Amino acid sequence: MRTWLQRGDLVEVKSAAEILATLDADATFQKMPFMPEMVPFCGQRFRVYRRADKVCDTIALNHTSRSPGDTVILVMERCTGDAHGGCQAECRMYWKETWLRRVDEDDTTPAPIAPADEAIAELVALTTAATSREGDGGTIRYRCQATQLVDASTKLSLRDPASYTRELTRGNVPTLEWTRVMIRAVNMQTRTKFGRLPLAPLRGASSKSPTYPLLDLQPGEWVRVKSPEQIEKTLTDKGMHRGLWFDREFLPYCGKVFKVRQRVTQIIDEPTGEMRHFSSDCIMLEGTACSGELSPGRWFCPRNIQIYWRECWLERVDAPSTT
Repeated sequence: MRTWLQRGDLVEVKSAAEILATLDADATFQKMPFMPEMVPFCGQRFRVYRRADKVCDTIALNHTSRSPGDTVILVMERCTGDAHGGCQAECRMYWKETWLRRVDEDDTTPAPIAPADEAIAELVALTTAATSREGDGGTIRYRCQATQLVDASTKLSLRDPASYTRELTRGNVPTLEWTRVMIRAVNMQTRTKFGRLPLAPLRGASSKSPTYPLLDLQPGEWVRVKSPEQIEKTLTDKGMHRGLWFDREFLPYCGKVFKVRQRVTQIIDEPTGEMRHFSSDCIMLEGTACSGELSPGRWFCPRNIQIYWRECWLERVDAPSTT
C-alpha cells in the first residue's frame, strides 16, 4: 500500500491537539513552521494539489531547488498574512504529512467541526508567539514558511535525475506534462550552459526606466497584459522597470485579459524576514502565477508564486461579456 500522499488524495487536517503534539517550542516540525493562518483549517478536508518534493529557492536566488521532505500543498486558500503584519504575498502553504490523515474516498461522513477548545487556543498562542521577533534597531523580523524554507529543506542537485523522475513516479505531474517540461528543460539548460539563453527574456535600450502615466488600477477592474513588444519599451537594458523584474514566466500571459486582484503595498522579504513596502505601483492579477515550467532551476515547482505587475505592462479594458 502506498504510504505517501499524492496529487488528488483526499485528506483531513488533524485536530489542534494532534498538531500540537508534533510541534516543538518554536511551533515547528522538522524546522517547518505551523503558522497561525493554518489553524482555522484544523479538522477540514481538502484535496492534495501537489507534493512539495521539488520547490524553487527564493532565498538564495541561485536557480536551485530544495526538498522539504514529506510535505504537500493542498487545494485551498492561500496564506492571508493576517498574523504576519498583513503580508500580501499570498503564498501557498506547506503541510507536513504528519499534520494530515488520508480519508477514504467512500467515507461520506462529514469532517468533524473543530471545537473552540483549549487546544485551539494553545495552538494559536504557540504559533503566534513564533511569527516575529525584534531585530537590530527595533526592526521587526517575521518568520514564516517562506523565510524558513532553507532551514526546513535540503538542497537538490540540478543534475540529479531522481529529483525529476520522482515528479512522475509519485504522480505529481501527468506523463505528457512531464515529458513536455523535460524536453524544454534539457533545451534551456543546455542553452544556459553555453551562454545562449539571456537571463532577461525582454530588455529595453536604456539603463533608466522610462516614465509612464499611472492607471490607478483598483481591485475588480479588468486589464489586458500588453504584448512583449510593448512591454520591452518599458524596460531597462537589464529587463526591469523601477526595480521590478519582468520574468520569463510572465510571457504566456501577454495579450490576455485578467481581473485585478489587489494592489500590493507590502510583502515579507524572505531572505531577511523584514517587511518590504512598495513605493511604486504593484498589481496582482487573478489567475497569473509562476508555472515552474519556463525557467531554469524552477522545473516542476508547485509553489505557483503570485506574479507582480507594473501598471505600464497593463492596459485597462471593459469587463468580458457574460452572454
